[in-house]
Amino acid sequence: MQRLLDYVLFHFKRVYHLPEPLEISYGLDGRSRVQVLPAEGSFFERELPRPDQVGKKDWKGTSLPLFFQSTITQEWFTPQTDGQVQVHYDLVASAFFLLSGWQEYYSPERDQFGRFPYRASVQAEEGFVSIPVVNYYFEILKEAVEIAYGQKIQPRLWQGKPFATCLTHDVDYLQSAWKVAGISALRKGNILRLVRLAYQKLAQNDAWFNLLQVEQELEKLQARATFFFLPESAKSEGHPNADYDIASAAVQAEISRLVSAGHEIALHGSHGTGTFAAQLLGEREKIPAPVQGNRFHYLRFDPGASPAVLLSSGITYDSSLGFPEHYGFRHSYCHPFRLFSFKERAMQETWELPLNLMDITLHHPRYLQLAPRHVMPAVTPLLNEIIRFHGVFTLLWHNENFTPYALPQGVQIFRDLTRYCSRAGTAFLTASEAVAHASIS
Repeated sequence: MQRLLDYVLFHFKRVYHLPEPLEISYGLDGRSRVQVLPAEGSFFERELPRPDQVGKKDWKGTSLPLFFQSTITQEWFTPQTDGQVQVHYDLVASAFFLLSGWQEYYSPERDQFGRFPYRASVQAEEGFVSIPVVNYYFEILKEAVEIAYGQKIQPRLWQGKPFATCLTHDVDYLQSAWKVAGISALRKGNILRLVRLAYQKLAQNDAWFNLLQVEQELEKLQARATFFFLPESAKSEGHPNADYDIASAAVQAEISRLVSAGHEIALHGSHGTGTFAAQLLGEREKIPAPVQGNRFHYLRFDPGASPAVLLSSGITYDSSLGFPEHYGFRHSYCHPFRLFSFKERAMQETWELPLNLMDITLHHPRYLQLAPRHVMPAVTPLLNEIIRFHGVFTLLWHNENFTPYALPQGVQIFRDLTRYCSRAGTAFLTASEAVAHASIS
């Protein structure tokens, strides 16, 4: 059980400025200032994807799930006469269950791309995908620590700002607007759009070769972003990868310009790299810039294989863990965290920067299909949770959705989202900057 406590406390200590030494015990040891009562049972000695029952308890107006409690009648914690504080619910086990991704590793459920599907998650079943439950657990522990130590505890900020925003852009397509968007225009009878797209292509200026436009949007925000480039252009098992050659002079020039402007270049591991370290390493070497991070194409993170693949490839951080089908918190946490290896039964060196919102989620026919006017009302509660807990909002906006030929009103939605963050006082950071900040003990 010590590994559960170590993993949870490692992350707890990176969210708040806590007293040292911090005395939190997992069990009633009679000495520690804060003592968390472990739940009964042997769930973590088995290989079930999740507990049979999920209880609920209110914390300041928010109903939180508790996974290992048979009765939920006591207060969250109780101060003792000797100055110690007892936490009556096993927040350590519940936090470990969510943060480690236990359900994904032990669940047999997978979609057509080998991904753990949202529909199979406890977040979907219990309806808390937009609530960073682990952060709530940490807030409860923080208040218990405040009582035990008799001092106010402050959150860690982001370069003096209350929360961070990581703007990320997966570069899948640079050459095929004339074909993909052109066919769509033809089906809708929009011949003029088809002609315009074809003319741009013939002029060697495809509408999706638009990274300069993306960069100009970022300049308005005074933000540096992270661009994930896809080095593989050949299909894999019938699935498309990049429509461009990363070794071409035109793409190399784009990367050089982005680097000169202070943006980060990262790896967009192609289909199959989530389970094949040699392939991921080979693709990393094709990128003409220092690479710290990765995001798997189609978010094909394999909970059994990908942690080891990332570690052996020398990747500092990954940013694949978001549900394609729904915005929110896949591991119920709004800060960067270290991946847990179930094969090694230990925390890994590789960090995860959780993905909260992807443009495709909003309009894909198999996903949410939100009208543009409904996006901000739907997403604002998510943003407010991140702001409340001084976390990181990670947004994925593909370059093609800065044109009129993909996501309807894509540029305006991007502006609405980033304007909301700007007005709330965010720090715009690259993905590697956010991870580096979170790693400071």
